Amino acid sequence: MNIAVVGTGYVGLVTGTCFAETGNHVICVDINEKKVESLRNGKVPIFEPGLEVLFNRNTAEGRLHFTTNLKEAVDHAEIIFLALPTPPGEDGSADLRYIMGVARDLGNIITEYKVIVDKSTVPVGTAEQVSAILAEKLPKKLFDVVSNPEFLREGVAVDDFLKPDRVVIGTKSEKARKVMKQLYEPFVRQGNPIYFMDERSAEMTKYAANSYLATRISFMNEIANLCEKVGANVDMVRIGMGSDSRIGKRFLFPGIGYGGSCFPKDVQALAKTASEHSYDFKILKSVMKVNGIQKSVLSKKLRKFYKNELAGKTIGIWGLAFKPNTDDIREAPALVIIDELLEAGAKVRAFDPEAMENVREIYGDRIVYGKSMYDVLDGADCLCIMTEWSEFRTPDYDRIAKALSAPVIFDGRNVYDMDQMKGLGFHYESIGRPKVKSRKK
Repeated sequence: MNIAVVGTGYVGLVTGTCFAETGNHVICVDINEKKVESLRNGKVPIFEPGLEVLFNRNTAEGRLHFTTNLKEAVDHAEIIFLALPTPPGEDGSADLRYIMGVARDLGNIITEYKVIVDKSTVPVGTAEQVSAILAEKLPKKLFDVVSNPEFLREGVAVDDFLKPDRVVIGTKSEKARKVMKQLYEPFVRQGNPIYFMDERSAEMTKYAANSYLATRISFMNEIANLCEKVGANVDMVRIGMGSDSRIGKRFLFPGIGYGGSCFPKDVQALAKTASEHSYDFKILKSVMKVNGIQKSVLSKKLRKFYKNELAGKTIGIWGLAFKPNTDDIREAPALVIIDELLEAGAKVRAFDPEAMENVREIYGDRIVYGKSMYDVLDGADCLCIMTEWSEFRTPDYDRIAKALSAPVIFDGRNVYDMDQMKGLGFHYESIGRPKVKSRKK
């Protein structure tokens, strides 16, 4: 099939590349000339495992192209995916200016039937708004607007796209339904479902799914905080809970809060939608509040340990991205903690396998960036773990202890075993688990 993808951000680039991988002919369009030129030259602007291999293969085979010319992409395509940013506004609502702007442009370009697909995460009613804009210029027989939310997890997005748990398609049009079914059938050959529903239900499904997962995370963070108060171990609680088939094991790991491009803005946007319809969504308000507080839990532990005397302390940080296997730092808890440490007068040294250049754009030379994970520890007062990258899970503990001025670790992701930390002589504090007190170095 011939496909246009408008927008070459995270969702757009993964979408276009993966559709090309199954034999479709894809043109991705973006208004950023430098970005398009870079993509044409084979440079993938984001870190996502597995993406670069598919990108190179499909550009080489001539199935994946890039342009700044919307008309060129639209004329070529049977299906047009809108994968445009929907950043949160000051009031938490999703900003739809880019989607509506492209919809107006499409109204001036389309001359034959097209399926126009909202791939971006958008509020309930967006498909109708896009349809109304198109109907100002086009007869209804020339288009259908479909809602097809993405459920991509950064770090495993390629696998998520190629082998989806489910595909959700919102449309009342039988013609559009047939086109979308043909497009997605190669991705569900193992029997995973394609769910067809109305557009509003599809739009709500994405917000409901992400908001529920964010709620699970915040609930477990609250349980972890209470475990510290009562002397329980959240790891044991998590195992006991997760073995219940009604609950399941996923998204029960406590930490320093969720971040990224999806959960924060989707929870905000759903709460805003509720407010606009005079519904007080109390749980979502609590989720946002809990997550904001949780991002400061680790810095509170540091302040308590150092008796509010962080000025002049050197803090080594492992992990800057909001989660492993991505360079995305949007809403990353590490940034909140760095801000608090700098404000308290501490010196920060940081290492992340992929995200340091993005962090450098924010902090410049206000923090020191390590060439390796051990660089940041030499003479540091402690190590703080912010992101659970695989390479941090089994480090050289002797090297850590020798490098630090004192054997102190604050673990915001519960990466290490407490008994092992005790045996190695570390002072070790994590989330929702008892402290391990050190043998003095």
